[in-house]
Amino acid sequence: MKFWNRTLLYTALSVLISGCTPTPKPKEEVPIDNSLPIVKLTKNGVITDMNSVAFEWESIKDDRVEGIYVYKLFPEASEQKPAYYATINNRFSTHFVDNNVKPDTRYIYAFQTYSKQSQSPSSEHVTVNTLPVLESVAWIHSIPDMPRSAKILWRPHHNQKVQSYIVERNTLENDEWKTHATIEGRLNAEFIDLDLKDKYTYKYRVRVKTFDGIVSTPSEIVKVVTKALPREVTNITATRDLPKKIEVRWNKSDIPDFERYYVYRSTKVDSGYELVAKLYNNIFVDEIGEDGKHFFYRVSVVDKDGLESKHEEQSIQGITLIKPNAPALFEAKLINNKVELRWDKVDNRAKSYIVSKRVKKGFFDENTEEYTGIAGMKYIDANIEPSTVYYYSVYAVDANGIRSEASIEVELKSPEGKQKEGVVQEQPQQKQKVVDAPQEKKVNLPTENTQIIEF
Repeated sequence: MKFWNRTLLYTALSVLISGCTPTPKPKEEVPIDNSLPIVKLTKNGVITDMNSVAFEWESIKDDRVEGIYVYKLFPEASEQKPAYYATINNRFSTHFVDNNVKPDTRYIYAFQTYSKQSQSPSSEHVTVNTLPVLESVAWIHSIPDMPRSAKILWRPHHNQKVQSYIVERNTLENDEWKTHATIEGRLNAEFIDLDLKDKYTYKYRVRVKTFDGIVSTPSEIVKVVTKALPREVTNITATRDLPKKIEVRWNKSDIPDFERYYVYRSTKVDSGYELVAKLYNNIFVDEIGEDGKHFFYRVSVVDKDGLESKHEEQSIQGITLIKPNAPALFEAKLINNKVELRWDKVDNRAKSYIVSKRVKKGFFDENTEEYTGIAGMKYIDANIEPSTVYYYSVYAVDANGIRSEASIEVELKSPEGKQKEGVVQEQPQQKQKVVDAPQEKKVNLPTENTQIIEF
């Protein structure tokens, strides 16, 4: 076998020599010299592989020999005997390697030595059969139910010539096998496929590739179904009657690998949603701090692998409790240096009232007071000074402390000096008139519904 260890060296030498000198070919009519030595293969003179055949013969001592002709019969050839194939133009060569062969295919070879004037008789015909295609890995396994990924395992191939593994994949939508990845190294025995679809079926198989380019038959096929998204939340509700906040509730998720909930919020039903909370409980309290504010909400489930359920089609609207309706202020009159106000209850939510009083004594002298906790629908203000302008409005307050918008604002002007006891100065409603104050004095005044009663 020591000769085979030098096969590559001799072959390279033969190629080098043939590249520097003309390569003779057998002539159509050439005499056969029976005295020329016949090529005799050694005891182990033929070695076959999947893509090559190697020959070794005994050394040729006769110095008349200039080289060796190689004949070959291809399986698809119409001839019945080998035809000229190659020339070895050095009698010292004892090896020939044919790389132009297919796996698991039958070929016939013959050899002749040649001199300047003649050729030896043909050697015995040598029938060889190349090795079948290399088989793939003997064991392959897949890991199912992984989040957007698949894992393929196999046992490392026993052939030391294996350089890499070719992973092929197809799907139910496309049943054509395509090379999906190449794993370098015979001992590397796994592949993880990423960025896959949820709850989707993939099929895999593996081929091995040797250092000399031989690709094996495919392995067994393994199937992988990726993990499905968590089930969507159900029965989402949002409050409409809580002061300055909205509570969103939903049914608890029953998935075994539950991790948490994501809550999204937007001012529009179909766009602009932002993640506002990550929760472990199935209730979200949105502290808003405003009355009559509305938002749309969506809720999703996230599992321990980070997969999030669909939530784009489930939106629920919540609204903070709106303000109660303002009371209807219908009477304001001055009796015995006291202002008496009366109003009607418009909203049943009203539990108490606030009277707001603005006082103006000059262009720049103004202050505001509020009287809270008024249970009835009447208020008497005894703190009245002469020659002063007063503005009154009333607010309703519900059980949650939410204040309504202001009622209409009325303006009262107290007379100069002291009024007579028991005299009520009031003008009929139809004779009341609106007086516009100078522009610079209209601080926080409504632009309409201002009633003025003069005394």
